Amino acid sequence: MRTLLFTLLLIPALSSTPGNDASLPGSTYSADGPLPIGAPMPKGDVRIKDVSGKEITLQQVRQANGLLVMFSCNTCPYVIANQGRTKEVGAYAGNRQIGVVLLNANEGDRSGGNSFAEMQAYAKGQSYPFYYAMDNNSTLADAFGASRTPECYLFDKNGKLVYHGAIDDSPGDPASVKKPHLQNAIDEMVSGKEVSTKETRSVGCSIKRA
Repeated sequence: MRTLLFTLLLIPALSSTPGNDASLPGSTYSADGPLPIGAPMPKGDVRIKDVSGKEITLQQVRQANGLLVMFSCNTCPYVIANQGRTKEVGAYAGNRQIGVVLLNANEGDRSGGNSFAEMQAYAKGQSYPFYYAMDNNSTLADAFGASRTPECYLFDKNGKLVYHGAIDDSPGDPASVKKPHLQNAIDEMVSGKEVSTKETRSVGCSIKRA
């Protein structure tokens, strides 16, 4: 409990910490901006290696009602502080026939805590019930225009992007969540409704590209 409280207290200070490069909302890596709402899922056939050792593709992970892709890592304090919510929303999506995959695109930090072996240990420690795969050379992150961890992309059953952004409106304090953006988007998508909030601002650490 003391470690968690320290982590949550540390988060606000990270916005000025170069090493973690915590971002205020709206930052993107791609010069053309992130993948636009309504766009088809990119690089669906690119083979990526899951922590199980199995090679998968996004098309293979996608289920009857769609796919949730979350860019994540082992080391970002925002990711660590959001682990409970990540697992909850991942299970929520999985129970609604939505495939789930977390991608580690920190190609520039493979020797600093984001190696494949460290990903395997991290996933085991978290008891991840979904895929956690290495995005070699940040190929998928580049295609998505992803820049942060955590950063979420929700695709419908036709492989079209319907939501992009944060898990909820309070990345630093789970007790203060008022709008569970991602869960709401899942509910609306599965029920056949148009997603009402299609984009939100993600706050987190920068993806460390090589």
